[in-house]
Amino acid sequence: MNREKLFLFTVLIAMGAGWGATQPLSKVAVSEGYRFFGLIFWQSVIGCLVLGALQVYRRKPLRITRAGIIVFLFVSLVGTVIPNATSYEAIRHLPAGLTSMLLALIPMVAFPVALALGNERFQFNRLIGLGLGLAGVLLIVGPEASLPERAVIVFVPLSLVSVLCYAFEGNVLARWGTADMDPIEVLFGATVLSAAFGLVLAVGTGQFIDPRGPWGAPDAALIATSTISIVVYTTYVWMVVRAGPVFAGQVSYLVTGFGVLWSILFLGETYSGWLWAALGLMLLGLFFVQPRPRAPQAPLLAPGKDAKLTPNG
Repeated sequence: MNREKLFLFTVLIAMGAGWGATQPLSKVAVSEGYRFFGLIFWQSVIGCLVLGALQVYRRKPLRITRAGIIVFLFVSLVGTVIPNATSYEAIRHLPAGLTSMLLALIPMVAFPVALALGNERFQFNRLIGLGLGLAGVLLIVGPEASLPERAVIVFVPLSLVSVLCYAFEGNVLARWGTADMDPIEVLFGATVLSAAFGLVLAVGTGQFIDPRGPWGAPDAALIATSTISIVVYTTYVWMVVRAGPVFAGQVSYLVTGFGVLWSILFLGETYSGWLWAALGLMLLGLFFVQPRPRAPQAPLLAPGKDAKLTPNG
């Protein structure tokens, strides 16, 4: 393996380890009573700071157009507010490793959505992948010994809401575009809106988190997961441009694997044989739904340069 490939594989593994850590970190963030709207607000504020600094570095002011506002609104609601609210609530009751497993379903759910919107043509191997993913879900919700407490099974569909949102988000943006904005611009504008929505909802529902402290493990976990998510997403965008969407898409395996690993190591979670079998089916299904190669794009992070990239890779 040459130096270039070794570097790319190292970055890919670091991305998977980082993204995988956000699941157990989210579990810690909700462990002492913090609720989803308060978490969404501060997560968005941190995201605004990181992405705003990146925009300054790129010397690209945020463009405000009618089409752009629609894109920001869609990505904010479908890509952040709704999936994060359901994810934070689900992870209060489900093992963090299990929510990491369910993330492997995103490419599988994206396939039928892509067919419905005309983004993809039917491929039998992807249908096999979808079937394997669904079989994995059935192993989670079916056998009596699959979950530590059967009562929490009702929160599995809640966790799947975020999977559906992400699958729907990527396909809609691929179908109708991003108003000539690159993914970093889109994410910055959407994050600003998410912070506004989060503030109103957090205050209105009594979920606002007082930043004056005292600070504890949930506060540190919130800062960590917010920063990691933004940094890794930006790195993912760079990776798609540098190495192509198929190579970058392998991070899905690593996110799921590391999410389970970190949950075992740091939260002490244990899983039944049924859950391990479900994980195997989901990862195998993920193999069958890998995206087709696409042409490389211009660099996104170069200062003063415009570049376009389909958000879902």
